[in-house]
Amino acid sequence: MTTTMMKTTARIVVPIILVVALSLLLQGHNLPGGGFIGGVLTTVALALIYVAHGLDYLESGVLDREVESGAGIFQHRTVLAYRKTFVFGLAVVAGSGVAGVSFEEPFLTQAFVIVEDVPIYHEIELTSALVFDVGVYCVVVGGLLTILSVVGGE
Repeated sequence: MTTTMMKTTARIVVPIILVVALSLLLQGHNLPGGGFIGGVLTTVALALIYVAHGLDYLESGVLDREVESGAGIFQHRTVLAYRKTFVFGLAVVAGSGVAGVSFEEPFLTQAFVIVEDVPIYHEIELTSALVFDVGVYCVVVGGLLTILSVVGGE
């Protein structure tokens, strides 16, 4: 059983960690950061929720679904969602690499486009490296949360 202090700390710290993780993910193609460290920080935030509330809190408390009883940890809906996130990330990473080949460029060739006259921001740089980073982010989050859930469930 966790304490009220732990639950309150998790409630305050988790949103901050998630904002920092998103910031690192989005700036990673230009500055230090990227999909890997953003994924690790997201996993840390969700691990803090697991420690504060238990493994079934995500499904029962957040998603408002009944927790399956009797199903093995590998068949748990949340673990299956983590595994799908992992596979989706692998597909995005592979797809971003193959995209360059389809334009007769080397594998994992990156490109960028600057969109001007955007309200508020004036200009935005869209990069294919961001797509790769999002794929890495999904692989890291899906893989680490699967490991965390399976090990924590045993």
